[in-house]
Amino acid sequence: MSDFWLVAGLGNPGPRYERTRHNIGQMVVDEIAADAGISLRSWKGRALQGAGRLSLGGTRVILAKPLTFMNESGGPVAGLAKAFDVPLERIVLVHDELDVPFGDVRLKRGGGEGGHNGLRDTTKALGTKDYYRVRVGIGRPPGRMDVSDFVLKPFSSAEAKELPFLVGDAADAVRLLLERGLTDAQQTVHAPRP
Repeated sequence: MSDFWLVAGLGNPGPRYERTRHNIGQMVVDEIAADAGISLRSWKGRALQGAGRLSLGGTRVILAKPLTFMNESGGPVAGLAKAFDVPLERIVLVHDELDVPFGDVRLKRGGGEGGHNGLRDTTKALGTKDYYRVRVGIGRPPGRMDVSDFVLKPFSSAEAKELPFLVGDAADAVRLLLERGLTDAQQTVHAPRP
């Protein structure tokens, strides 16, 4: 087994979806990659991935963005884990979460998919639900808007102003999870804001 962590940001491929709510997981991976100086390159045409350390002498990580559509995320995630010999207990998915208010980040390991097709497909491909999730809050759709329409829309102008802070908070949450473990990271990330 390798000592790498695999951090995969879920989303949909192509410029049409780049700035949508469903792609916030990929935005977070981009932020971590930029901060750590890790370049992402094509892996078998199924994902963009890059390996490196989060900091000088820090945690070794493989950052990934599947190039498949959200509901087919599992194949690239499982393929990367197998190719780099990453154990299940070192897999982290970063994804949008309707059940978390916009602006909040929540960490957990295992649990259900809550109707999230990217998680559902990853669970199927890995054969377990027991992987880490960094749940980036996008809130619920307004009124009677269909959920699939909501997640595939860009953030509102008010949300867009706050988006860099949310992406930064989620990137920090990933780093805390990898470097300090779930319980310590949850105590910091889930603490009420002043």
